Amino acid sequence: MDGLKKTSPPTVPPPRTYEPTLASALHAASKLLAAKPGGVFLRRELELLVAANRQDWSLPSGVTTEAFIAGLEQATLLREVVLQPVPGSKYQPFVRYAWGTPSPFSMALSLKAGSYLSHGSAVFLRGLSDQIPKNIYVNKEQSPKPAPAVPPSQESIDRAFQNEPRVSNYQFEFDGFRATLLSGKNTGRLEVTGLTDAGVSLDVTKLERTLIDITVRPVYAGGVFEVLTAYRAARDRVSVNTLIATLKRLEYAYPYHQAIGFYMERAGFAPKQLDKLRSIGMPFRFYLTNRMHNPKLSEDWQLFFPEGL
Repeated sequence: MDGLKKTSPPTVPPPRTYEPTLASALHAASKLLAAKPGGVFLRRELELLVAANRQDWSLPSGVTTEAFIAGLEQATLLREVVLQPVPGSKYQPFVRYAWGTPSPFSMALSLKAGSYLSHGSAVFLRGLSDQIPKNIYVNKEQSPKPAPAVPPSQESIDRAFQNEPRVSNYQFEFDGFRATLLSGKNTGRLEVTGLTDAGVSLDVTKLERTLIDITVRPVYAGGVFEVLTAYRAARDRVSVNTLIATLKRLEYAYPYHQAIGFYMERAGFAPKQLDKLRSIGMPFRFYLTNRMHNPKLSEDWQLFFPEGL
């Protein structure tokens, strides 16, 4: 051992630290975005996401939030989607950010917080039609309003249904779809529930509420012939008791139960189910839809309807 040169024990260098790169921050952000349900984001949501994670991502101070979002668009599946108002509209475009190709229903719901899918969109999502809708209907309820001071009369009903139906102009186009935002009466989101479509949870009117809505506004379901098709598809699934209870809670001034009973009869519902609608009474002659040419009268339901239905 005496002739050997003594050596000092080897020293272990301190672990080398690397400054995280912009690429690693983009990767971390993309993982968060991919995990969020829906896949549709407002600009403000992206800004808050960057602000909340800037330190964890060790994002260089010279990289602004704006530049980082632009980098996400260039390097990941994030893309900007502009919801353009239909020609002639007074509204301004909406800008949203999509992760990949999200459900068009999720994109439409992003128009207004607290909204839900209804009418023709609910018809499809509830399995009452297999036609993939290009028109998506989103309902954002109004604030509560007092009931009409003057009850309806036969004269006022006749006059109202001689006019064209009111249609929302709050319409926006994106990715080959059109989203129409409706300002429905305040119901406290009556009979609205979550439904999973392609792994995404969507707020949609339940079956019975959907049938009522499309009876009240057939124009948002493709017209009365499409409404009848939906009633036929729902015949063995619908609870007539729930439908009547929901209709009563909606407190419509007009006798829509006459139109509902007419659709049910045409769709082949059982006589005892029809009797539940008849027992409500028929105080007026009513109309299935607006501006009908040479309508026929159902004496049984005291209802005017288009020829051929």
